[in-house]
Amino acid sequence: MDPMDEPQSAVLSPAFEEVQAHYDLSDDFFALFLDQSRTYSCAKFDTPETSLEQAQVAKIDFSLGKCELKAGQVLLDIGCGWGATALRARERYGVKVIGLTLSKNQHAYCQKLAGGRDGLEFRLEGWETFNQKVDRIVSIGAFEHFRREKYPAFFARCHEMLPEDGVMLLHTITRGKPSKTMAFMRFAHFMTVKIFPGGDVPTPEAVVEASRNGNFELVHLESLRPHYAKTLDCWAANLSGNEKKAVEIAGEQTFRTYMKYLTSCANFFRSGEVNVYQFKLRKV
Repeated sequence: MDPMDEPQSAVLSPAFEEVQAHYDLSDDFFALFLDQSRTYSCAKFDTPETSLEQAQVAKIDFSLGKCELKAGQVLLDIGCGWGATALRARERYGVKVIGLTLSKNQHAYCQKLAGGRDGLEFRLEGWETFNQKVDRIVSIGAFEHFRREKYPAFFARCHEMLPEDGVMLLHTITRGKPSKTMAFMRFAHFMTVKIFPGGDVPTPEAVVEASRNGNFELVHLESLRPHYAKTLDCWAANLSGNEKKAVEIAGEQTFRTYMKYLTSCANFFRSGEVNVYQFKLRKV
């Protein structure tokens, strides 16, 4: 056997167990702090009065608006979550959507959400094994779950799937200003051990470099950092207000762990030590 076979096989293996360790905790638990659409990524608050639900719709529309969608196209949603972006794309743009998730709970929820609707398909699958031509790609909140050794394979696969005028919108948490404080180092360790096992948050420069090496050009780059701090504040307030139900569903320790996660993340987004960017990429 070629010694390169095993590493390559590992690179192209979806991280089902790591993703399910977080996202399959309990749909009922996540419903206690997310909005009704169960969108689990940075919202976009256009006014101080904007509600969390309105802000999530605004973020989805903002993201899809960068994808240059046309009716009849096929949109691949990598890391589709509980399906809100896919549903909005289908209803607003008339595109056919294929959503990929590694979470069993999310897949089951999305199957019910699709409810036999034409043009909506959800698969319990990673991009690593997806081999179908599509017209556009959107990925919101999934890239930070990829290990950096997967970046070349990821961009190569996306480049292969897209047509000559192909566009991809990549929305991901990134590292922010350089920080080696003990508080930040403890926070990073806590997140990778207790919340997102296997997570690997990139620098924005690493995303740009990997995409360029994969023959994509950066068309537009935008930070939504203050919006994520507010999103996390909303989630923390919702979870705190549902403490009794949260403890009943997941236990006291999980409730406390998630409160620490949400409030700590909000603080580090405010400080700029963590950021979130949208990368609009075009195939070249």
